[in-house]
Amino acid sequence: QVQLVESGGGLVQAGGSLRLSCAASGRTFSSYTMGWFRQAPGKAREFVARIDKSGGSAYYIEVVRGRFTISRDNAKNTVFLQMNSLKPEDTAVYYCAATSRLLPAQTVYSYDYWGQGTQVTVSS
Repeated sequence: QVQLVESGGGLVQAGGSLRLSCAASGRTFSSYTMGWFRQAPGKAREFVARIDKSGGSAYYIEVVRGRFTISRDNAKNTVFLQMNSLKPEDTAVYYCAATSRLLPAQTVYSYDYWGQGTQVTVSS
């Protein structure tokens, strides 16, 4: 089992940047594919990005591709989401998640472990 704790959210103006972190407990972090999701008020939780166990492969939804970068440090049991050129429509609670299932791991149903979320608010 793994426990996840996100940090790094906050309020930023449009065009700004934030870096989210997700710290994982346990000694098997490198055996999990890690994902980032977000949920805006009144909307379903949405897949944003995922990175494979080694960090060698990443996938993004189209609306964040080129602006967001997912990365991981297996030595520090941490996954990151660097968010640049933020837009008001990026406003949401951001969650990290972990799964030991096979790729593509791009839906909420693919993930077994979730963090508590961190709020990201982008003002116009």
